Amino acid sequence: MPAMAGSLHVSTAAAGQSVSLFAAVYALASPLLAVATARLPRRTLLLGALLLLAAANALSALAPTYPVLLVGRTLAALAAAAFTPTAGATAAALARAESRGRALAVVIGGLTAATALGVPLGRVAAAGLGWRAALGAVAVLSALGALAVGLTLPRIPGGEPVPLRSRLAALRRPGVLRVLPLTVLGMAACYVPYSYSVPVLAAVGVSGRVAVPVALVLYGAGAVAGNLLSGRWTDRLGPVRVLTSGYATMAVAFAALTALAAVHARSAVAVGVLAFLWGASSWCQTPAQQHRLLAAAPEQAPLVVSLNSSAIYLGIGAGTVLGGLALPHGAAAVFVLAAVLSCGAAVFLRVTAARGRAGATST
Repeated sequence: MPAMAGSLHVSTAAAGQSVSLFAAVYALASPLLAVATARLPRRTLLLGALLLLAAANALSALAPTYPVLLVGRTLAALAAAAFTPTAGATAAALARAESRGRALAVVIGGLTAATALGVPLGRVAAAGLGWRAALGAVAVLSALGALAVGLTLPRIPGGEPVPLRSRLAALRRPGVLRVLPLTVLGMAACYVPYSYSVPVLAAVGVSGRVAVPVALVLYGAGAVAGNLLSGRWTDRLGPVRVLTSGYATMAVAFAALTALAAVHARSAVAVGVLAFLWGASSWCQTPAQQHRLLAAAPEQAPLVVSLNSSAIYLGIGAGTVLGGLALPHGAAAVFVLAAVLSCGAAVFLRVTAARGRAGATST
């Protein structure tokens, strides 16, 4: 973010709002585009979305000014919002009936891994080549993805559009309403500092072209580990216990980072461990939350999973906005806000889970 901000002559907080814009456009456009593009052949839609994503990232990489960058990020968000739900539905359509759940899980897992690891890998690329080259690399990968889709995917016709009102009917279910706000709150807690990782890590002694990418790769490794372990532990212990442990770990990690920032401590080992815990606790949320959603609306599985993806991006956008507001007050303020949101997520979980159990008992 600092390098982008410097080259575009805006503040770091303003550069961070490009993340908020992407997240908000994705979250809001995803259900609308699903209705608008329902009749299009799936290969045509996926190919068009990937080509638009390539063009949008190329525009962002070449952006001479901040407004042009925002246009590029908006187009990229629209392309991603059209691509991701369609990819899941297409994978399920191509798979045998007994394998559709696994096919959908592969797409969801890819989305989770890309979201969790995209920034660390992007930072590594940007550290060596610059942020424009990193976005250019994404454009090239998108174009290669379009080529692969065009060459390998069979023709799959579109279907009848499901009215938006029907798609959003799941939001009236109490079980779903107990889950989606928590996804927003939990992801916001994670992204308050994550969107501004370079300046907040510098405040705890991690700076430079090597140290920052290493810390973010540790975060990414924690994210992958947390996601994988959460799936297993959710089956054994239940999603509420897994989420409670995750939010507690997140709050402790942010509290420790607050203390390091407040006293200007310099401990690369401590920050590395905390970055790993930060990533693990942040991304242990997704499998457990999806488990709760599928239990609340099993007959609407693809729909509620897509709603959870929208909630993830709303949380990312909200966290980026809040982090930008806290950043001028220092890294300690950013970490404090993240810790408070983590505690708030834990409280929200316990209260709503208790109400859910009470409602189930009364019926």
